[in-house]
Amino acid sequence: MKKFLKWILAGILTAGSIAMCVSAYGKFSDSVTVTNHISTGDINISMKELEKKIGYTFENHKLLERAMMHSSYTNEKHLEKYRCNERLEFLGDAVLELISSEYLFGELPRVSEGELTKTRASMVCEPSLAMCARDIDLGSYLLLGKGEEATGGRMRDSITSDAMEALIGAIYLDGGFTSAKEFIHRFILTDLEDKKLFYDSKTILQEIVQANKAGNITYELVGEEGPDHNKTFEVRVRIGGQPYGSGKGRSKKAAEQKAAYQAIIMYRSMK
Repeated sequence: MKKFLKWILAGILTAGSIAMCVSAYGKFSDSVTVTNHISTGDINISMKELEKKIGYTFENHKLLERAMMHSSYTNEKHLEKYRCNERLEFLGDAVLELISSEYLFGELPRVSEGELTKTRASMVCEPSLAMCARDIDLGSYLLLGKGEEATGGRMRDSITSDAMEALIGAIYLDGGFTSAKEFIHRFILTDLEDKKLFYDSKTILQEIVQANKAGNITYELVGEEGPDHNKTFEVRVRIGGQPYGSGKGRSKKAAEQKAAYQAIIMYRSMK
């Protein structure tokens, strides 16, 4: 009962926090508009393409521009830090937590609070949101500084996942809770089984191997390339000493998850 009340209280507090964020953002952003240096025809066309892709048209197009504005861009243009998308990301994170919690609470009526929390964390983690961002090619619409652009920022999970949350925040401010909920259900709360398999691959592989008593699982780093600030790692996974899959990622952890995913596919195909 205490855990149930904790979930309800968390929802109330989150909703209250969102309301406070909106109030604060509204008071501040009324006097802060996106300046003329990004009011170009190319950017306007790009934003319209993004609106078409997500199926939502903004009343206030400055919110969409702000959601796509990375801190590297504002730094390069010598703008105040609050002009980047981090404030919208902060708001979008709270909106996403509330809507995903509501969804899981209804979809999984017999699941414990601990499992609900674990499932929600896997649904809205950085790799999962980055995957959703890639589905709509969100990286192509980002406003980045030249340095970030040159080092692959448009494909970096940390940047695209943050932009996804900023976009949610912008939609919430522009169209309200219902519009944000529709966007989240359409682009994030979909194909959950596949996402769970991919982003919880190491755990799932461990369970499969233990159930079949197939031996120990080991992950080995077999290669890395690129400069220190933009490395790509390659990892191979072995089961009982035999290679079962490999994967590449921007971090060793990401590479291990991809290797585990390939191992699951290979292991299942052999059964």
